[in-house]
Amino acid sequence: MLGLLSRCNSIKVTCGCFMIYEKPNYTGQQYYLCRGEYPDYNRWMGTNDNINSCHIISSVPGSYNMRLFERIEYGGQIMDLVDDCPSVMDRFNINDIFSCNVKGGNWLFYEHPNYRGRMYLIKPGYYRRFSEWGGRSARVGSIRRIMDY
Repeated sequence: MLGLLSRCNSIKVTCGCFMIYEKPNYTGQQYYLCRGEYPDYNRWMGTNDNINSCHIISSVPGSYNMRLFERIEYGGQIMDLVDDCPSVMDRFNINDIFSCNVKGGNWLFYEHPNYRGRMYLIKPGYYRRFSEWGGRSARVGSIRRIMDY
């Protein structure tokens, strides 16, 4: 994508869902796009029109299941999640998720409650610390399952 396209003012997704990234090699600010039309970057919650990498999000068979931890390397309080969570604070009485184990499904972490702010794609696997999912801090305000395949 680098060299061919770095700025984008509109996108139309006809099927599937994608993550687009401000920087090359799937780094920088992430934006989730599902089927629909995005006539300008504000529609995908972008802060500018820079796009330097993107990939399709493949569906994951099975049920949604995630285990959250309040400390790095799976320490502290353990919290299980199987559905959307519009407010991590309201549900678990914490603001920060330092590590997680995703057993099933693709998820999005949002920086603020009610699915607002920076977002991070969380695929099945082990994340020993927030930097492994691209987070700038451990702050997670809400969590949503990706179900738009």
